[in-house]
Amino acid sequence: QVQLAESGGGLVQAGGSLRLSCAASGRTSNILAMGWFRQAPGKERELVSAVSRLPGRTYYADSVKGRFTVSRDNAKNTLYLQMNSLKSEDTAVYYCAGESRSGVFNVPLASSLYDYWGQGTQVTVSS
Repeated sequence: QVQLAESGGGLVQAGGSLRLSCAASGRTSNILAMGWFRQAPGKERELVSAVSRLPGRTYYADSVKGRFTVSRDNAKNTLYLQMNSLKSEDTAVYYCAGESRSGVFNVPLASSLYDYWGQGTQVTVSS
């Protein structure tokens, strides 16, 4: 099995930065693409960013382009999300997810395609 554990969430002032981490354990070789999803109160879960297993393939939601940067360190089995210039609209529970079928060189976009999920970490941006 695969376990994902997010960390780095918290309370931050608008305009500030946070760095989320997602540590994978277990059968980490099963993980191909990895992504960050978020869900805010009253809103649908959305894909924030994702990265293929190998470097160079990334996805960013329009709302975070230019502000967030996704990266991964396969040797450390860790996924990161650097969040800069945070806005109140970024307030949400952020979930780390892993995919095991097609994400070597591509980034699946649908949440239903992801197989492994972390417990979520709360990010609250105060205005």
